[in-house]
Formats: sequence, C-alpha cells, structure tokens
Amino acid sequence: SVLTRRPKVVLLGDSITQNWYTLDEKFFDENNFAGRGISGQTSAQLLSRFRSDVVNLHPEYVAILVGINDFAMNRGEIPAKDILDNVISMCELAKINGIKPILCSLVPCRKIGWLPQRNNIAEEVIAYNGQLKDYAVRNGIPYVDYHTPMADIDGGLKSQYNYDEVHVTVQAYRKMEEIFLKKLSLTHQ
Repeated sequence: SVLTRRPKVVLLGDSITQNWYTLDEKFFDENNFAGRGISGQTSAQLLSRFRSDVVNLHPEYVAILVGINDFAMNRGEIPAKDILDNVISMCELAKINGIKPILCSLVPCRKIGWLPQRNNIAEEVIAYNGQLKDYAVRNGIPYVDYHTPMADIDGGLKSQYNYDEVHVTVQAYRKMEEIFLKKLSLTHQ
C-alpha cells in the first residue's frame, strides 16, 4: 500500500499479515496502520527487509508476527533459537531507530498442509510463543497473545478460525483486531 502519512504501526509479517491487509484494508486505513506482509517469508527474510519496510517508514510502533514459515522449513531447517534471534535483532533495530516493538504470538498451528512431515508442530509453536513472551516480558516489550484465545484443545486453530490449518479466516482477523487494538491501547497509555 502507498502511504500518505507516517503510520502509527507497521504490521510486519508473512502471509498472515499480507492476507489480513487484503481481507480488511479498512482496519489498516482507519487505524493508520501499514501492512507489510509477504507470503512465504521467514524471519530471516523479514529481518533483511526491516530497514525498507519499517525503519524508513518511521512508525511509532512495529508489530512483528513471524515464524510459521520457519517451522514450515520454507528456506530449510532452522532451530527455534535462530528464529527468536532474528526477532530479537528486529527489536533491537526498531529501538535504535526510535520505534517501539510489539511482539505477536504465532497463531495456533498443528500441521503444515504442504509439508506432510510437519504434521504435529503444535507443541513447537507453543514452546516458541513461550520463548517469545519471555523475551518480551524481560525487555519491557508488549506481547500480543493470539494463540490462547484461538487454539483448540489439540493446539491447532479452532475450526471457525482456519481454512487450511495455517492460514486464518476473516472471523479470525476480527478476533485478532480486537486483541491487537486492546493491547495497543494499553501500551499507548
């Protein structure tokens, strides 16, 4: 999207963020948010475009939602620690440039449909979200928990929130919007 003013928040991510903007552009426009999601991208790819897609836009906040494509091994196998390290580097870049980071949990995911050998990753996603939350708390960074309210009993997305185990529905985005705006209003006080 072409920006005509400094965004309050850049939402940075992969297809979850890209589809969010596509399905609810009004949410972004009404709140002065910029959507910077690119389908299929991993944490390393977001880190490599952080300057152009975040720093150069001079937002007040950046909301980082990334990692599921790392678990899907889109660019090869990567340890969860390296995913977190990439996110930490993004937070450090944000802070150095006067931008407040917000860390977003991965949405629930039980399996990667296009990668049958990754059909039981719910616990890995939960563990990663725990590490992300721990880092956020230790460093005074707001943490947005999309996982807890959207997870079913097996750690996957509730049926009303998904259409392929990974990607989310419009109903899920409405829930995410409610969660995000509440966290942002508490952060902004």
